[in-house]
Amino acid sequence: MAVGTVVSRGTGLIRQVVQGAALGTGLLATTYNQANTVPTSLYFLLIGGALNSVLVPQLVRARVEHADGGVAFEQRLVTLVLCVLGVGSALATWAAPAIIGIYQDDTPATHEAFELTVVFARFLLPQIFFYGVFAVFGQTLNARNRFGAMMWTPVLNNLVLIAVFGLYLGLLTVPATVTEITGAQVRLLGIGTTVALALQALALVPYARAAGFRLRPRFDWRGTGLRSSVGAARWTLLFVLANLVASTVVTRLASDADAALPGDGVGYTAYSYAQQIWMLPQSVVTVSLITVLLPRMSRAAAEHRLDDLRADLSRALRVSGVVIVPAAFFFAAFGPQLARLLFAHGAADAATTAPLGHMLQAFGLGLIPFSAQYLLLRGCYAFEDTRTPFRTALWIGGVNIALALACHQLLPARWAVTGMAAAYAVSYGVGLLLTAVRLRRRTGGLLDGRRICRTYAKLTVAAAVAGGVGWVIARSCGNGPLPAAWAPALPLLAGGATMALLFLAAARLLRIGELRSLPGLG
Repeated sequence: MAVGTVVSRGTGLIRQVVQGAALGTGLLATTYNQANTVPTSLYFLLIGGALNSVLVPQLVRARVEHADGGVAFEQRLVTLVLCVLGVGSALATWAAPAIIGIYQDDTPATHEAFELTVVFARFLLPQIFFYGVFAVFGQTLNARNRFGAMMWTPVLNNLVLIAVFGLYLGLLTVPATVTEITGAQVRLLGIGTTVALALQALALVPYARAAGFRLRPRFDWRGTGLRSSVGAARWTLLFVLANLVASTVVTRLASDADAALPGDGVGYTAYSYAQQIWMLPQSVVTVSLITVLLPRMSRAAAEHRLDDLRADLSRALRVSGVVIVPAAFFFAAFGPQLARLLFAHGAADAATTAPLGHMLQAFGLGLIPFSAQYLLLRGCYAFEDTRTPFRTALWIGGVNIALALACHQLLPARWAVTGMAAAYAVSYGVGLLLTAVRLRRRTGGLLDGRRICRTYAKLTVAAAVAGGVGWVIARSCGNGPLPAAWAPALPLLAGGATMALLFLAAARLLRIGELRSLPGLG
């Protein structure tokens, strides 16, 4: 799983770099990125959040408790999900102008950008259905303890998108503004992006068949136990809605920064690129761990084995921290160099990627509470407790919105979205505290807190010292005889290598036993 996730995220990073070279980080890129975000948001609002958190425990329970091993329940559930998402995709495509109107204003000054975003959205909104196909077949595999395919098939998506953006760069004249892009370029990006996701989703079907799942549409939903699934998903829907409201507010405010400085890379695209880079360690380590552990924790909760559930959560937090904590300090120390190295190519340059680097620094240390809170929430889902995540999301969203509005009002456009990145990090610190308190009560007052805090304290000391020394080394290095776009490579390599070696030495000196969980360091 981890290898598949690394390859998937690695090709995803290459795709993002090629995309940045093709579209830049300004207003033109925001029209595409914003339209491409909408299908994901609507998918999670319709049913995606429930699929990823509530329905795995439901599937596991059905396989244990039902006489047919949960086969009929599974078929009804898959049929229901595909029907909901099919109808939802069609309605969303029809309502594209109204949906985009939530994210940005259609004024005389921004009309061209608004219209282009709507056109992109009409091509991209059918992705809602394919997100559902990928998730529902992936979760049927997870319920059978088959995890690899769901980690590897996104590689296919990334390879197709790399080819699409490569064609865009190589065969067509790259536009600089929203008024210069042609219909052919829009069709290439829109159709190519949706086809890539469709291939990723449909590639799971043969794996599901090999695992024993047969899709036989069943519409006899009444009196079959699906009501409890829908009831449990109610709170998850509210949880997703709370997150969606917060992200919509931030997206709208970041888009205002793009409109104010359309060519400076200070708005939504820079924010989204920085956030995706920032989340890479969590996606590789934390998500891989929890994908395996959620079915196991769900069985432990169903069988009232609280000690096993606590042990799984504690180990997941401590092992993931060995990667997450130094990664957070790495972003805080080297954000500008990393952003320039990855994105100062093609349509972007060093000046327009500087805000992205500062946003990456602002996100930085927030990776620690973000990852830990993600893990603890899965402990709630193992108990089929969806109310706690919703209440926590209200606090996270409220803090995020309040701080983002303050940044929008008080900071200049150049720095407003950088402040919003820091606000996002702070909000998850609040969310982590609330989730830990609630889950501690649910698990009988014990969550192995002292051991977890002791490990994280040691990791923080080791990463902070190593990151500080690495930053000094990077600052003292010259750029060397390299082209301007590759100038950050030498200081980043010297500083990053110094940080890695010092962190490993300090971790061993502090006797952080979880270090042995990393391949090659046991």
